[in-house]
Amino acid sequence: MSKRFNRRSRRAVIPLAAVSALVAGAGLTGCGQQRDASVYTVLNSSTDETYHRWDAEAMARCGERLGVGIEQQSVPAAQVMTKALRMASSKSLPDIVQFDASEMPTFAEAGGLVDLRTLGLSTADVPQGIVNFGSYKGTYYGAARSVNTLALFYNKDLLDQAGLKVPTTWAELRETAKQLTRGKRYGLALSAGGAEDGVFQFTPFMWSNGGDETRLDGPGVVEALDYWKSLLKDGSLSKSTVGWTQADVNDQFMAGNAAMMINGPWQVETLNTKKSLHWGIARIPVPEAGGKSVGPLGGAVLTVPNTGDEQRERTAGKIVACLSSEQEQLTYALNSWMVPANEKAAAVWRQRVPELDALADQVAAARSRTAKLGAGWSSVSLALQSAFQSALTGESSQAALKRAQQRATSGNRGTRP
Repeated sequence: MSKRFNRRSRRAVIPLAAVSALVAGAGLTGCGQQRDASVYTVLNSSTDETYHRWDAEAMARCGERLGVGIEQQSVPAAQVMTKALRMASSKSLPDIVQFDASEMPTFAEAGGLVDLRTLGLSTADVPQGIVNFGSYKGTYYGAARSVNTLALFYNKDLLDQAGLKVPTTWAELRETAKQLTRGKRYGLALSAGGAEDGVFQFTPFMWSNGGDETRLDGPGVVEALDYWKSLLKDGSLSKSTVGWTQADVNDQFMAGNAAMMINGPWQVETLNTKKSLHWGIARIPVPEAGGKSVGPLGGAVLTVPNTGDEQRERTAGKIVACLSSEQEQLTYALNSWMVPANEKAAAVWRQRVPELDALADQVAAARSRTAKLGAGWSSVSLALQSAFQSALTGESSQAALKRAQQRATSGNRGTRP
C-alpha cells in the first residue's frame, strides 16, 4: 500500500441506508451529463505521485489497445465512497471506480455495481479467496490487480545480536519481544489505534485463534485481545500503540524504536530507503505451533458502476480486464511490492522478489474482512475500535468485547447478507 495506502485508517463510515437512498435516488438508468464517447474515467485513490504515474501509464497502455482514452480522477482514499455517491446523485458516475475491497459491498448492496462476469471478465487464474475478496453475495463485482496482507517484520541485526530466532508462536513472540525491549526500544510495534488500521492488525490474532467477527465476545476474540494486553503489560509494546496508525508503526521500526513490527508490503518502498536497516519478514506467529496464520486480505478492486449505459459498461469491462490482466498485474505488483491477484503473475512475482516470499504464503491463507458480514463489516469495525481503546487502557477484554458485540449487532440489523 505504500504511501497512499498508509491512510487506510481514516475512511468515512457511511450507513448502508444512506448509501442505498443516494444510489437508488440517483436514477442510474440514463446519463445525467453528456460524456465524451471516446474517453473513459476511472475514480481511484492514487493521489501519491508514483502511484498516479503508474496508473496513468497502465491506463495509457490499455487505452491504446482498446482504442479509447482513459483518464483517472484521484481523491484521498477516505473520500472515494463519498465522491462516488455525489457523482451518483448528479448522474455523473465515472465508468470505473476503484474501491477499497472493504467498502465495495456497501455500494454493491445498494445496487450500484455491475456483475463483472456479465461483462466478460474471467476468474480462471484467480484463487477463490481473492475472487471472494471482490464478490458480494456470490456476485463478482470487483477485480483485484494486487492484494496484500500483514506479516511480521523484524530487524535482523537486533535478533542476531540477541541470539534469538524469528518467533513463530504467541509464546515465542511474547518472550522474544520481552528480550528485545531495551531502554527506549520496544520489542514489538503494532497499530491498535481507534480506526480501521487497528482492526486490520487485530484480525490475524483473532482469526488464527479461532475467533469470529460474528461473535466479538467469543473466547477466541477475548483471548486474542488479552494477548495484546499481555504484550502491553510486559512493556514490549508502547502505550502509544492505542493511537498509532500503520504508518506510525513503520516510523518507529525505521527509527530503531521497535525491533519487530506487524505491517504490510506497502511499507517496503520506505524501508528500502534506509540502507543500514537490515530487515526480514515472516508469517505472523500463531497461538500454538503448527497452527494456521490467517491474516486479512487488503487492497482495492476495480468495479464498473451501474450507469444504465450498457455500451459504455461493456467497454469499461474491457478496460478493467486489461488493467487486471496477467502482465499488467505483474507490472503493478513489482512497482508497489504487492502480491499479484493472478496466480500465474504471482508465480513470476515470487521469483522476482524472493525476499517477500513469506508474504505470498501469508496471502494464500488470508481472508476478506467482508466475507461473512458484507456491508455489515463497518459496524463490526467501529465496535472493535472502541473495544481496543477501552481494553488497552484498563477495562477487561471480556467487558469491552461484550459491549462491542452488542453495538455491532445493533448496527448490523438488516445488513447481513
